Amino acid sequence: MIVITVALMVIAIAASGQTPQAQQGAQSTNSGDILPKGVKTENENFSGVVWVHMVMPADSMYDTQIASVTFEPGVRTKWHYHPSGQILLITSGTAYYQEKDKPKQILSKGDIAKCPPGVPHWHGAAPGGSMSHLAVSPNMKMGTVVWQEKVSDAEYNK
Repeated sequence: MIVITVALMVIAIAASGQTPQAQQGAQSTNSGDILPKGVKTENENFSGVVWVHMVMPADSMYDTQIASVTFEPGVRTKWHYHPSGQILLITSGTAYYQEKDKPKQILSKGDIAKCPPGVPHWHGAAPGGSMSHLAVSPNMKMGTVVWQEKVSDAEYNK
């Protein structure tokens, strides 16, 4: 777990083009996080406000996208899937994660969810506080996220 966290930090620092010392001085609105909170985002794919900081856009060499996403309390995604799968690393707060036809999981800082390729799922913050995660999307050449229906209140609260 620590190895994965350190590796993701190294990737984030390399992607920013800054030295570790310069990275530590970067502005951050998430207490304790090394990354900025990002851009406020409200659209139909989320039930409320999320903040997105693109850590590393996919490129021709790595073909992997990494984003830091902060969900306000109770905010969640729609059901969706990724053709090549996705990895979520919870960096703060309490997360809910659920794959279609499986029970909801409750995840905490340091936990990882491996979203299998093509499997519908949703994720978001528990109602008691905000939640941040690093979203790693590999093999972007296989396609981007496919959004589906909204997660009902009954599904979220179950």
